Amino acid sequence: MTVPKTANAAPIPILTYHQIAKAPARGAPFRSLYVAPQDFARQMALLALLGYRGLSMGDLKPYLRGEQHGKVVGITFDDGYVNNLTHALPVLQRHGFTSTCYAVSQLLGKTNAWDIPNGIAQVPLMTDVQLQQWVAGGQQVGAHTRNHVHLPDVSSELLEQEIALSRQELEASAVSAVAHFCYPYGDLDGETVAAVGDAGFESATTTRRGRCYRGESMLELPRVPVLRSTTRLLLWLKIATRYEDRRRV
Repeated sequence: MTVPKTANAAPIPILTYHQIAKAPARGAPFRSLYVAPQDFARQMALLALLGYRGLSMGDLKPYLRGEQHGKVVGITFDDGYVNNLTHALPVLQRHGFTSTCYAVSQLLGKTNAWDIPNGIAQVPLMTDVQLQQWVAGGQQVGAHTRNHVHLPDVSSELLEQEIALSRQELEASAVSAVAHFCYPYGDLDGETVAAVGDAGFESATTTRRGRCYRGESMLELPRVPVLRSTTRLLLWLKIATRYEDRRRV
């Protein structure tokens, strides 16, 4: 399998969000992954003010391939929380931005059950109807496996099912094409990447930090995390300077 490489002339940041909601009480596990709705709104306003266009992975693809050029930022949401629909969608629409929400196909309408061992509060995930509302609102759905598993730890048969069937199930639920993938926990190896390519995905994002440069594998794209503590100044540093690139591991 020949994996396409990026060909963008300038680095392109792909932002990673999880929950757009008020953070739980101090001391709660993974509290950093919550971005308050008012902070998200200010961040999107800043991008617009600076002349950036926020784009889904599908809309970002021609920029990553060097076919189009411009001041763009990818916007992604991991897991498919209902609070993405209620709090993020209106803000994205206000600015004419698009984004990709990576959903877990077997947990639609349920909660983030994979977080229970870590003591993380259970929060509603979008139903199929809500995914359709997300798409009708101009946004995109991506795949995040069927059950949010550690892909390198499962059998080859289950690996194929978690990746390929997640795409089929989400396309049926969202009534929309699903062409972009995100590795749960950022876990991947050679077999995992090959399975994503074999399933026909056009891109896949990781938790590896940094902006996307020319020559990146389209199936191992780095991203820029946006956390509860990310101020607008820090967001600018992350997208416009080498701040995040230096944190690549």
